Amino acid sequence: MNSATEKTGLQLRSLVKKSGELELSLVSVPMPVPQADEVVVRIEGAPINPSDLGLLFGAADMSTARRSGSAALPVITASIPDALMKGMAGRLEQSMPVGNEGAGVVVDAGASDEAQALLGKMVAIVGGAMYAQYRSAKVKQCLVLPAGTSAADGASCFVNPLTSQGMVETMRLEGHKALVHTAAASNLGQMLNKICIADGVSLVNIVRSREQADLLKAQGARYVCDSSAPSFMQDLTEALAATGATLAFDAIGGGKLAGQILTCMEAAINRTAKEYSRYGSATHKQVYIYGGLDTGPTIINRGFGMAWGVGGWLLWPFMQRIGPAGAQKLRERVVAELKTTFASHYTKEISLADALKLEEIAVYGKRATGAKYLINPNKGR
Repeated sequence: MNSATEKTGLQLRSLVKKSGELELSLVSVPMPVPQADEVVVRIEGAPINPSDLGLLFGAADMSTARRSGSAALPVITASIPDALMKGMAGRLEQSMPVGNEGAGVVVDAGASDEAQALLGKMVAIVGGAMYAQYRSAKVKQCLVLPAGTSAADGASCFVNPLTSQGMVETMRLEGHKALVHTAAASNLGQMLNKICIADGVSLVNIVRSREQADLLKAQGARYVCDSSAPSFMQDLTEALAATGATLAFDAIGGGKLAGQILTCMEAAINRTAKEYSRYGSATHKQVYIYGGLDTGPTIINRGFGMAWGVGGWLLWPFMQRIGPAGAQKLRERVVAELKTTFASHYTKEISLADALKLEEIAVYGKRATGAKYLINPNKGR
């Protein structure tokens, strides 16, 4: 598309077929027509977050992916294991748009004064279907970005910045005094580290390599534990004893890590116990799983008494919990610190067609730290 006057735009879609096959394609859709309180945004940046990959790929085995179609309109197909098809029942034969958040310029607006005031402004929006050249949104969904802000700067305004702030606010709401975070060298993890340093909150960062540990320490992190090190459990216990952290946010999900964190929390607490209890410490220890970098089972080997919990944590229920005023306060901090605390870094900017290249999928599909991609749906248009 070359101008907002054209009537269609491309959108990336994900379809799970009853035959057990995933199909990714680019579909031509009508240009949105804004209602009075809506605007149309020309999307120029939309990040590929781990949460986006869940909808994009479903349960497909992407090692079976193959490409067809044309260079401009590629099609990716991949097989879904029979054992995983039951979990896809709710989305069978539904062509679903993808992309949680994005940013771009408002090119059309509804009749209301509020909508008209946004014409030509760079805004960030959230709400799905962002891997598209054009996206309509309610005025209240738009976060107006400061003058001079690029789409790349503003594309990740919502998910990671609000999640990282939400973790600290959850800590305060639930009466904990320090935090633990896994996959801590990620874009989100680096934001959380900066927030905790600025706010005087003790944070225990768990990473998966020495290089990631060095990265966070260079950014001022005091407590960094490498889960690949032989001394990991001892190091984690020491950090927990020093900080008193009894709340953890786990991006990994599968495997033994959640249980290991609880075990080390109990060991740290018991260092100051005045008497033995066969039920363990009375201090509640909580791990919230908010991601699924490991899609295998969560393994809990109970060795931490009875005062503990493992549950899920999602951003949008948290935002409802704190209400409009609390959510607005978090968004205002994002805008104020967009190029500092909440700056996102991307390995590569790609077009919609590039996103359906097998070689690119092989990279961004790994969900690896330091390999964050940005889709620009209007790249080259």
